[in-house]
This record gives sequence, C-alpha cells and structure tokens, in this order.
Amino acid sequence: MGRIERFEEIEAWQEARLLVCTIYNLTRAPPVEADPNLRDQLRRAAVSIMANIAEGFERRSDKELTQFLFNAGGSSAEVRSLLYLAMDQKYISADEFERAAALAEEVSKALFGPIRYLQGR
Repeated sequence: MGRIERFEEIEAWQEARLLVCTIYNLTRAPPVEADPNLRDQLRRAAVSIMANIAEGFERRSDKELTQFLFNAGGSSAEVRSLLYLAMDQKYISADEFERAAALAEEVSKALFGPIRYLQGR
C-alpha cells in the first residue's frame, strides 16, 4: 500500500462514493421514495461508509483508522441488508438489487486490504 495523502485517494472511499450515488438514484424514484424510513436509512448507511473512511483517515492514527474502516464495513453490510428489504417489498427489481448489492460488496472487499495492512504494522 503506497503512501496515501488524502482520503479521496483511498479505493474503498472512491467505491463508496459510487455506491452513494447509486443509492441516491434508487431512492429518488417511487416506490422507495414513498417509504421515507427505508429511503433515509439506506441513504444514511451509504453515506456513513464514505464518512467513516474520511473521518478515520483524518484522525492520523492507525488504531482509529482501523476502527473507522470496520465501522464502514458494518455500514456496507447494513446497505446490503436494507437492499434485500427494498427488493422483498418490490420497491426495486432484482437487477437493481444485484447492481447495488454488488457495489456494496466491492466496498467491503476494498476495506479489507487497508485493514490488514494497518493491523500488520
């Protein structure tokens, strides 16, 4: 892992940003938009991924960054779980679910590299 100067350079943050855009696009359309609790929780969980990566990086502590990356992973799992709910309620199609859930899974995978690196230091 090369020297990263800004959180925007972190691959997991970049992928989380794409996920947030996808979630916002999904939740702007009916019928998800008509369920404000699910809409807002999906958005908060997705945004939390980006925010945790950024905040952890700015703490300038390996221990804190590791904890924030784990938190981001938890939020990624929350997004995937909520996407199941949206699909089960027929708010989104199976294809929409697959695309968004795959992005969330990619974010989770991208978090493990930095976590392993930080834990090995």
